[in-house]
Amino acid sequence: MENSRFDAKKPGEVNDEMKWVHDSSLDHKGRVPLRASTGSWKASFFIIAIEFSERLSYFGIATSLVLYLTKVLHQDLKTAVKNVNYWAGVTTLMPLFGGFLADSYLGRYNTVIASCIVYLMGLVLLSLSWFLPGLKPCEHTNMCIEPRKIHEVFFFLAIYLISIGTGGHKPSLESFGADQFDDNHVEERRQKMSYFNWWNCGLCSGLILGVTLIVYVQDHVNWGAADLILTGVMAFSLLIFVIGRPSYRYRAPTGSPFTPMLQVLVAAISKRKVPYPSNLSQFHEVSKSEVANGRFLAHTEKLKFLDKAAILENEGNLAEKQSPWRLTTLTRVEEMKLIINMIPIWVFTLPFGICAAQTSTFFIKQGVIMDRKIGNNGFEIPPASIYTLAAIGMISSVAIYDKVLVPLFRRLSGNERGINILQRIGFGMFFSVITMIVAAVVERKRLDVVERNPLKGSLSMSVFWLAPQFVIIGVGDGFALVGLQEYFYDQVPDSMRSLGIALYLSVLGAANFLSSLVITVIDHVTGKTGKSWIGKDLNSSRLDKFYWLLAVMTTLNLFMYVFFARKYSYKNVQKVGVADCYEEKTDGGGAETKV
Repeated sequence: MENSRFDAKKPGEVNDEMKWVHDSSLDHKGRVPLRASTGSWKASFFIIAIEFSERLSYFGIATSLVLYLTKVLHQDLKTAVKNVNYWAGVTTLMPLFGGFLADSYLGRYNTVIASCIVYLMGLVLLSLSWFLPGLKPCEHTNMCIEPRKIHEVFFFLAIYLISIGTGGHKPSLESFGADQFDDNHVEERRQKMSYFNWWNCGLCSGLILGVTLIVYVQDHVNWGAADLILTGVMAFSLLIFVIGRPSYRYRAPTGSPFTPMLQVLVAAISKRKVPYPSNLSQFHEVSKSEVANGRFLAHTEKLKFLDKAAILENEGNLAEKQSPWRLTTLTRVEEMKLIINMIPIWVFTLPFGICAAQTSTFFIKQGVIMDRKIGNNGFEIPPASIYTLAAIGMISSVAIYDKVLVPLFRRLSGNERGINILQRIGFGMFFSVITMIVAAVVERKRLDVVERNPLKGSLSMSVFWLAPQFVIIGVGDGFALVGLQEYFYDQVPDSMRSLGIALYLSVLGAANFLSSLVITVIDHVTGKTGKSWIGKDLNSSRLDKFYWLLAVMTTLNLFMYVFFARKYSYKNVQKVGVADCYEEKTDGGGAETKV
């Protein structure tokens, strides 16, 4: 079989070499994958299906969590919002650990299976905490003045088990899906660019059902019935995912990615006094025959201090015999540079995450005390269902971007991607500023209504006044969140793809913690100087001023982001080939060279 791959192509016969995928991936039997029967969209549909069910569960819980904490556990607004932010923060920071395990030891497929089992345990426990007599919130009714302590313990244990499950599921599944496309194959590389867009459409479809059907069951039946539905759907989708096993392409774990980076740092410091060489031949790099997937990283001029880790000190001392703590390859050095260069981008996308955090806390609570009736039949929208508009905004923006804007910008710029990744993220951040401005104006209008009619309050004001801010943040998510997913997957070293997705999620996780910190600081400062902006309920709060503050912070941050994004150097990959050298544009806008 191996020899037949390199036979000369006969008339009318497909190039035999192109039948196989040579990107270091394997099929389910550990062999080189056959392109026609593995990977691409045929595998991704199985993967998107289980993402749909996970997001159905997550948003069915997350968007109503603030309501559960205030209605069932009877927490005040500030405590409930902080608890939601803490849970969301843990849920989106746990992927850093899950991504590390997937890349280093377990592999992405195995990590998805293990994390789904933990996720299911959390959903089962959540159901039991509602139905088991000894764990119910109250003895006789679903609502009570003081819920049982045992219920609180089991409830929080259940949702944090879901956090742990999400921590392995999210980074592993998304990067596993992207692994199904071969970067060295022109058609599959373009499909991969669309993959992140349609991945998010599947995600949003789960979100929409979560905040409509599941939330409706929570409101009109009970929370436990909704939990049972989520448990059944997750179990079924896990079965579907396992059935797709023969069609997947797998990447073997490569060990801890942090060890090589630490070796670069130690080697650079130990050789800090070694003079910088005059040409690249004095740097160490592995031979082309030793590169598993035929990919080097080209040398860059930034952070030249780290280059010293790859300097060959004397020709007589064979590089192979030297300790990796004293001598590393140029590619390892460039991988370290990639991670360092990503830090400013990570930091300056945090304010966008803070704005996004308001959608599942304050935005939802605003909807609770507004008129949610539709038509004359008295049907009332569950407050969390208004979140559907954000998902619709995201799906619309992703579809328009993928099918209209990308082809247009490709023709205008000649860039295969249309616009580069950081430009896409920047557009999304701009929409978050607009969201906060609109939210501030609408909240001021709501407070005016309350002031004019204190008895009825804002119940005379339609919940659809909130529609613009949900739609706009959804459009922003379609640019910024999808861009962040693609950026962190594409720009990290190849051995850190799951960790890359985890870094994207950590933006949202850290932003949730920062949101809680900002609320605490604002409550403390404004409470000292007069009436606190964050009161015990929305009518005694000044959320309009809080939203204006976020708008100003995000605007100033956007200028800083643009400054660093313009200076950013995209990943520059050199592929090992057999022909002469030529260059082509990479997805991000850098150079990709074949040698």
